[in-house]
Amino acid sequence: MVITFSGVLTGILLTPVIGALIILLLKKEAKEQARIIAAMSTGIALLLALFVFFGYSVDEANAVNGDGGTYFAFEDHIKWVEAVGISWHLGVDGISAPMVLLTAIAGFTGVLISWGIEDRTREFMAFFLLLVAGVFGVFMAVDLFVLFFFYELAIFPMYFLIVIWGWVQTRQYAAMKLTLYILVGSVFALIGLLALYFKAGEATGVYSFDFVDLHAAAKAGVFDKPFSSAWSAATTAKLWFPIVFLGFGVLAGVWPFHNWSPDGHVAAPTAVSMIHAGVLMKLGAFAALRVGVQLMPEGARVHLPWIVLLTLINVVYGALIAMRQRDFKYVIGFSSVSHMGLVSMGFATMNVTGMTGAGLQMFSHGVMTALFFACVGMVYDRAHTRDIPSLGGFVQKMPWVAVAFIVGGLVSMGMPGLSGFVAEFPIFVGLWDGPNFDPSPSWLTGSFNYYGLIAVIAALGIIVTAAYVLRVVGQVFFGEFNAERFPHISAITIYDKVALAFLVFWLVLLGVYPRLMAPMIESGVRPIVAMLGG
Repeated sequence: MVITFSGVLTGILLTPVIGALIILLLKKEAKEQARIIAAMSTGIALLLALFVFFGYSVDEANAVNGDGGTYFAFEDHIKWVEAVGISWHLGVDGISAPMVLLTAIAGFTGVLISWGIEDRTREFMAFFLLLVAGVFGVFMAVDLFVLFFFYELAIFPMYFLIVIWGWVQTRQYAAMKLTLYILVGSVFALIGLLALYFKAGEATGVYSFDFVDLHAAAKAGVFDKPFSSAWSAATTAKLWFPIVFLGFGVLAGVWPFHNWSPDGHVAAPTAVSMIHAGVLMKLGAFAALRVGVQLMPEGARVHLPWIVLLTLINVVYGALIAMRQRDFKYVIGFSSVSHMGLVSMGFATMNVTGMTGAGLQMFSHGVMTALFFACVGMVYDRAHTRDIPSLGGFVQKMPWVAVAFIVGGLVSMGMPGLSGFVAEFPIFVGLWDGPNFDPSPSWLTGSFNYYGLIAVIAALGIIVTAAYVLRVVGQVFFGEFNAERFPHISAITIYDKVALAFLVFWLVLLGVYPRLMAPMIESGVRPIVAMLGG
């Protein structure tokens, strides 16, 4: 039974899937046709994502959320397996709409960056499009069964893309490590979701995986009751929140479950690294927010105050390890771990300012990291080394790459006027203020500013980030160019230039005009903070 169907989100989701199927029907020699179809598929998805982003009504979202409702735009809702409460329910809110746009940007530029791949081009483009489709599905899914389906779908193409086209030295190890880490984490998260599904079904008589139904049960306090009569002290929310949050947090790179991430970044081909670090890690943070915080606010109030310590380690430890790397790609890999810590830290503030900053950081970091890995890939493809001390003076041969990397570095450092500043500054302000719900745990109140201390320590990550960014820029792009070692450094292609310019455009646009996105994200986080008690 069709309840509502706009068709836009389903169109975005199916476009890369159809493109992948058409590519697989081509002859093996039809490499150029495969590239063109992949570019057309991601280009159409990008146009539709822009339509969704600019067509999203913040005023309507605020009106619905203000009345205690749950607002999703461009909904596609069709009953599917009614016996167990599964439906094809897609929609976007103020948090997921920017993530759909981010995925489209990374997917389109990833195809352009991969234009020169000659090894099994048809299969690469098909797997890449399936990866993009899986990511789209997670950000659009309102039914949580559908969310989990696409969550797992996004992992399997990633495995093959790394193990077949990745860096020969580590690709098998990195692909298996990535897959096992994420699958184990998702199993724990799935068990937690099933616990919520059965608890809500027992209490309401409606067994449904639809987020709207589960959210209604959460607002009614169903998950604030004891999980079982044998263990009355532990409510469903308090017991299952850390399992669900950290299960998804594995993909978000939350310490100490981050170990798979840098190896996966380094082993993956350039376009896959762009999706991997730029978008895929956001799936974990987004799902942890959607399934964890929004459905179990009582558990979030209890557990996020100690989980924020893990995010602090992410920020500082990731930056320090990035500072010590000689491998160009490992620097960006550990930098990604550090900056993803800021996303989780922003959600852990449990206030509007910090959580809005976290949403902005997801978009900003996604574009910035895609830009970083694109630049690294262009240098490596021509120099055939990522050893930072061996490079130097590449601004003479690759000025476009040098300028793009410097812009990304300034974003990473939080330079005012760029997207990194408008994302990170609200996170630190929100962190200093801390949760504003009442009552708070006693150790979070009084003269000791627990969250403020974490903000001060986390600021060290910004200092270290500036240090390693400046080090890498100086050693790779400036100084003397070794013409004897690198006699044949070719210029980047027009496709590379278009990709770099497009990514830089969004980093600058969001930096000079944050109102393009900030009110939209705020409309999505306000009802979450309200449920938390703020």
